[in-house]
Amino acid sequence: MADAGEPTVLTLRSLTGHAPLVAVPPTGTVHLCENPAVLSAAAAAAAAAAAAAAADALGRACPPMVCLQGQPSAAALTLLRDQCSRGARLLYHGDFDWGGVRIAAALARSVPWRPWRCTAAEYRATVTALSGAPDLTGPPAATPWDPALAVALTECGVRVEEEMVLNDLLTDLGTAFC
Repeated sequence: MADAGEPTVLTLRSLTGHAPLVAVPPTGTVHLCENPAVLSAAAAAAAAAAAAAAADALGRACPPMVCLQGQPSAAALTLLRDQCSRGARLLYHGDFDWGGVRIAAALARSVPWRPWRCTAAEYRATVTALSGAPDLTGPPAATPWDPALAVALTECGVRVEEEMVLNDLLTDLGTAFC
């Protein structure tokens, strides 16, 4: 499916069965996202401009991506642990909200990752450019990869979903392949 530029769902059975796991990509980097909209069909980006998602915009040129669809499943963790053991570098982006922060922290307890536009600086820049973003709700959570992010979330009080920064993520994916 990767050769055709098509997303595919991997089950734990498919990863632990007889088929070998995928080799580490030539770039050595695997991008991770929280929401399927980044990976699949069309979605709305910041300022309500329509943008195609990674599979539509980049097709076969899209670097390897794993969409967690929220909390990482056993299948996702199996794949990511395998990729890490083979030397892959994981770059993660999720929603800028307390739920997204908790997902990122849980993922970090299972596999090492680096932020992909997932820091206080990116959050503040995005909030500055947005208008009408929903309020941040729920109990705060720690952001060990960037302690300033929890502070920024509390100060700004705005929720930023991945779909709102889709154009930026797609730009990164396009240049990551070049």
